[in-house]
Amino acid sequence: MQDADDAWLIGEFKTTGKLDFLAALYQRYMNLVYGVCLRYFDEEASKDAVMQIFEELIIKLKQHEVQNFKSWLHVLARNHCLMKLRAMKNKESRQVSIDDHPIVENGENGHHENGVSLEDNLQSMEKCLETLPEEQKRSVDLFYLKEKSYREVSVITGYEMNKVKSYIQNGKRNLKICMEQQND
Repeated sequence: MQDADDAWLIGEFKTTGKLDFLAALYQRYMNLVYGVCLRYFDEEASKDAVMQIFEELIIKLKQHEVQNFKSWLHVLARNHCLMKLRAMKNKESRQVSIDDHPIVENGENGHHENGVSLEDNLQSMEKCLETLPEEQKRSVDLFYLKEKSYREVSVITGYEMNKVKSYIQNGKRNLKICMEQQND
């Protein structure tokens, strides 16, 4: 009977435009969406993605006729994560890699010469990021993954500008060392 209830909430949202109906519907499946996101991102990025998917849902649900909301939402969440990874890959391939040890590889085949895949690199990076001291982890995450400037990182964290630069430089070096050890 859940599908009928889902359909009613979708109908009410489409008719009234009230987010309360959509929020009630999304709340039921938020753990599913979070689980999908965790396959691709760390906890923080997954939480962000859950919120971004809700925002995307506001628009997409008005555009599509949905028969089975749960499976449709699962596909929407997976596609959102894959598009985000693709965008990160494209940005990283144009930008700096961590001291010639790319987080995301260039090239069409999705593998480095040594056979380490994009997924392996991302998982390795996530694990290594967790080993960094908090200041380095926050600074590297904001600078490289959230694409913030030194000044923005300084404002967000409250760290002095020179400290931010130092945390990013040291964090980058420590990430490189950790990732090299994991890939050996």
